[in-house]
Amino acid sequence: MTGSGATTPSMPVLYLSHGAPPLADDATWTRQLADWSANLPRPTAILVVSAHWEEAPLTIGATTTVPLVYDFWGFPERFYQVRYSSPGSPELAAKVRALLRNSRTPVHDAPDRGLDHGAYVPLVEMFPEADVPVLQISMPSLDPTELFQLGEKLAPLRDEGVLIVGSGFFTHNLRAMRTVSGVDGTPPNWSSEFDQWGAETLGVGDVDSILDFQRTAPGAAIAHPRIEHFAPLFVSLGAGADTATPRTMIDGYWFGLAKRSVQLG
Repeated sequence: MTGSGATTPSMPVLYLSHGAPPLADDATWTRQLADWSANLPRPTAILVVSAHWEEAPLTIGATTTVPLVYDFWGFPERFYQVRYSSPGSPELAAKVRALLRNSRTPVHDAPDRGLDHGAYVPLVEMFPEADVPVLQISMPSLDPTELFQLGEKLAPLRDEGVLIVGSGFFTHNLRAMRTVSGVDGTPPNWSSEFDQWGAETLGVGDVDSILDFQRTAPGAAIAHPRIEHFAPLFVSLGAGADTATPRTMIDGYWFGLAKRSVQLG
């Protein structure tokens, strides 16, 4: 609530496919991310759950000076020179602690843990001025129901203008993607079939099937030999559970991997 009595509109919730550091070289994808963010309400802060930080119990990252974590290997040096000097948000961290304390969810702190590439790579394209406070928290589990419930617990932050972002990849099998020729190469069947299933299932709001994707989705074990890149979607679905069905904002493929990204609300 502002001093004038106006209320902050409830923010949407995002799940995005974040790409590797070379995302910055993909003019189509970077434009898609920039266009997406241009149509969002301006957030008071951004809360990110990334595929690249699993830690139990749930852990809150840096809240004042927020460094970057270059958690990748073998790329050209220029990708290690990227900077994203977003403000920290101790206020948002306190709100997260309070919400989780109320649900008796244990919370730890890692004050030196900065933004990994699942967080900063898309944010560089979506909020290039780095003028919105950003906080990253860990995934305490890969259990779909537990992560969905975590999203439900965090949902009240939306009413305070916080943009909740789950950052993963809609299909993610790095070993198998090496067989695809070029960024625009024809996606393998396991990726396209999983992506089509996901589009249809999300489109009808069948959250139960998404949470049970390892049994309901075609080629799930190939599309996600380990599920950490799909798992942030469960948090986003929980945080946006009271909204309309998810809308696809970005689709297509990158070296055969589905980059489907959705918005709730």
